[in-house]
Amino acid sequence: MKRISLIVASLMLAVCAAIPASAQFRIGPRLGMQVNSLHFNQDLFDSNNRYGFTGGLQVEFMIPSVQFGLDASVMYVRRNSQFMAEYAGQSGEVVDVNRDYIDIPINLKWKIGVPLIGSFVKPYVFTGPDFAFLTSRKAISEAWRSKKFDVAWNFGFGLEFLKHLQIGASYGLGMSKAAELVGATSGKQDIEGKNRFWTVTAAYLF
Repeated sequence: MKRISLIVASLMLAVCAAIPASAQFRIGPRLGMQVNSLHFNQDLFDSNNRYGFTGGLQVEFMIPSVQFGLDASVMYVRRNSQFMAEYAGQSGEVVDVNRDYIDIPINLKWKIGVPLIGSFVKPYVFTGPDFAFLTSRKAISEAWRSKKFDVAWNFGFGLEFLKHLQIGASYGLGMSKAAELVGATSGKQDIEGKNRFWTVTAAYLF
């Protein structure tokens, strides 16, 4: 997974280097909410969606002639999850997972010009990697631990109003394990969960 992260980061840096000096740079605050759940590699777990908060700063680089570029954010994210574990010796245990991250999504973005209304509202789509660094404690319970570093891939769309306000929604597909079963409880089982999350945010760029 570290190798994948390095490859993705190298590709994004190459894209940044290819953006011409004429690109438009903007920056502004970004706030929203995230609905998160843990998806496990075994069927003995029933996970529920939980709401969390996210907020931070977003920057955007766009090439005006083609309306293509990228955005990047530094966000605080609270990811909340709950699941029912039914492994040996812990049957029916309800585990609440409340984790704090510094989240760095980096997305390729394409704005779609619409005749007549383009100066008022403009749709856009985006995709890219999401790097999350755990800032809360690793221990979830005696049996469960969170991982310090998590990688996901975002797919999203949004609307830009009056060239400043951007309201977007995205789905994050976890690529690395975010939590795992540890200690004597795990035995020989390799049980792990990956984050899956919907994010809805509003950003105002200057």
